[in-house]
Amino acid sequence: MDVAARTADNRRLLADFFDGLDETQLETQSLCSAWTVRQVLGHSAMPFSVGIGRLLWRTLLAGGSIDRASAAIAEEQARRPVAELTGLLRTYAGKRVPAPGVGPMGQFTDHCIHLRDCARPLGLDTDVPLEDWRAVLDWLPTKQASLGVVPAGRLDGLALRATDQDWSWGTDDDAEVAGPSEALAMALSGRPVALADLTGPGVATLRERLG
Repeated sequence: MDVAARTADNRRLLADFFDGLDETQLETQSLCSAWTVRQVLGHSAMPFSVGIGRLLWRTLLAGGSIDRASAAIAEEQARRPVAELTGLLRTYAGKRVPAPGVGPMGQFTDHCIHLRDCARPLGLDTDVPLEDWRAVLDWLPTKQASLGVVPAGRLDGLALRATDQDWSWGTDDDAEVAGPSEALAMALSGRPVALADLTGPGVATLRERLG
């Protein structure tokens, strides 16, 4: 899969999705506990409106926490008109943005997950293609993904199986967690609401680890 090309396509998909929402939908709480749907848009467009220097400065002000700095900037960016932010997503869809630690796959996964962070609570079926979820599922169990997406130990003793495509991970001795690819990815990345779409003896363990 051409990660750069798929990332660009998904930025355009995000732009179309957010452009189609009304004010009530934009103010709905997303699956990211700190953000509304509008603020997720601010986060998604942030790399194209905030330079690395500003991000580093805000990180220093946030006591060295890039997560707190990014969250604060996303909230600020969300105050801009939706059309400006979606315009940035389209204009810079193909731009390669540095993603320290998680790399291009981390950035690609971020777009897939955040689209559903917004679509799920709105009851909308807007989604990325199934092959994108396959790439996300291939990446989530990796060491690189443990740098902020899937904490180390979350998948210990679990076997994963997608029910909508031929994909699996783990061994026969592990407790299975099975379900649609999107639900698997959402749950693995810390969205407990997706557990309702999963089955298998490993679901209880995963629920406990998600808190």
